[in-house]
Amino acid sequence: MTVSTVDLAQDILEHPAMAAIFLTTSVQAGRDAEVREALSDVPSLTRAVAFRTPELQLTCVIGVGSDFWDRAYGDLPRPAQLHPFVPLAGARHSAPATSGDVFFHLRAARIDPCFELAHRLMQRFAGLLEVVDEVHGFRYYDERDLLGFVDGTESPSHPRDSVPAALAADDPPYEGSSYLVVQKYVHDLAAWDALPVEEQERVIGRTKLADIELPDGVKPLNSHVAANTITDPDGTNRQIVRDNLPFGSIGAGEFGTYFISYASDVSVTEEMLRNMFVGRPPGNYDRILYFSTAKTGCLFFVPPFAFLETPEVYGTAAPPDPAAPATPAHDGSLGIGNLKRSQP
Repeated sequence: MTVSTVDLAQDILEHPAMAAIFLTTSVQAGRDAEVREALSDVPSLTRAVAFRTPELQLTCVIGVGSDFWDRAYGDLPRPAQLHPFVPLAGARHSAPATSGDVFFHLRAARIDPCFELAHRLMQRFAGLLEVVDEVHGFRYYDERDLLGFVDGTESPSHPRDSVPAALAADDPPYEGSSYLVVQKYVHDLAAWDALPVEEQERVIGRTKLADIELPDGVKPLNSHVAANTITDPDGTNRQIVRDNLPFGSIGAGEFGTYFISYASDVSVTEEMLRNMFVGRPPGNYDRILYFSTAKTGCLFFVPPFAFLETPEVYGTAAPPDPAAPATPAHDGSLGIGNLKRSQP
């Protein structure tokens, strides 16, 4: 039986969510081993909450930070591209690195199952994890951000394109893993709204209403689209899978975009960020940064699905075979209606 990279992965390649909660957490001092053990309970907690409203397609993706990996998983092979988020400082703008040991990406068709699962997770991790950043994202009209432009147009949507962009097929023993970069951007909407629409389009590099990319002769080299276009010498575009969502608070006057990217090769995301903040060439930085400020920056390793429940197996010569029948859990039930994820 052939097992694909997708079969091994966490629920990364989902359709853009209608709602999401992004939780960045830090491990309490001395509790690393307990957190490692508790992470094995997350899949069953997710199944329990998702079972009540399966039509809402609740999922939870878990990412592990570099420092926590060293403390909790030092007995296992280190993921090839896992390292701390690299802060960037250009001539005018900077991308900070902020703390984060474990990241939870909860998404669904509505916010209520995300909230319920987040609550249950924090009950399970009480005394073990501290939430250092919490963002509730929502879909805004037809996939637009709060700047009024469609967000994520160039993120590959067909599995044929998404799999190589997001999932590592040759990162032994962690086939089906991914590398996750997250940043919280806050927008200056007053300054943005003061720009004429035509000038906004030049900042982004796309038309506002129709979401059509401007021609090369019209699109400025410091536009957001130009900064985020990475091309190999042979002309192939290098891609990442984005799952950004807007967030905001009317009372606090906070309006922003939560940037979240999954990549099989994290250097693609990092090159995009260097182009944005430093410039290509240096000084030709992304003009959107005059209106959007990065407040956080973290990099996480997203291990294969089986790793969450049995990480110790990845210390052996061969990782677990997801096609093999699972050993039933002795939880006192008869196993009727068990929604444990199955592998084809």
